[in-house]
Amino acid sequence: MGLTMDHDRFWRLIDQARRQAADPTDAEEVAARASTLLAGLEPAEIIRAGKILWDLMAASYLAPLWAAAYQINGGCSDDGFDYFRGWLIAQGRTTFEDAINDPDSLASLPTVQQAAAKGWDLEGEAILTIVWNAYQTATGSEPPHNSFTIRYPDLDPEWNFDFGDHERIAARLPRIAALYPA
Repeated sequence: MGLTMDHDRFWRLIDQARRQAADPTDAEEVAARASTLLAGLEPAEIIRAGKILWDLMAASYLAPLWAAAYQINGGCSDDGFDYFRGWLIAQGRTTFEDAINDPDSLASLPTVQQAAAKGWDLEGEAILTIVWNAYQTATGSEPPHNSFTIRYPDLDPEWNFDFGDHERIAARLPRIAALYPA
């Protein structure tokens, strides 16, 4: 893999990890596979993957997505939203981009439907550590500090309400609300 890490290559790596996983919807397994794949790259490429990962985390820092995560996981703290977005990244580029553009589209995913029926949370904390784990495996040391910065955008003030307000959620995310009735 002599190519420079960019968004397309990052997503191909996630897709490869998903293909290798027995259950491609299992964020923990996808994370383990992705970390192994990253560890085979040059350290500078692993660091570039880290920047891309956190760029995706910033791009998905959206109030409507947070509201959807709140419904899906029965509540959603700051850390919980990070873990949910980790899960979302592990689902692949199409699902990630669809959810960013229309968080209500998550209701059409069989994994979300199954989680609703069984009361499961959807979290992928392990995705957030794939770069650290890969770098340590590849080099025997921790990634350099300050190798990138993350800046989250301001949240949309139109969504500044209690995400537990089922009526407001139903008006804005009707398919998610239907899966998670009050």
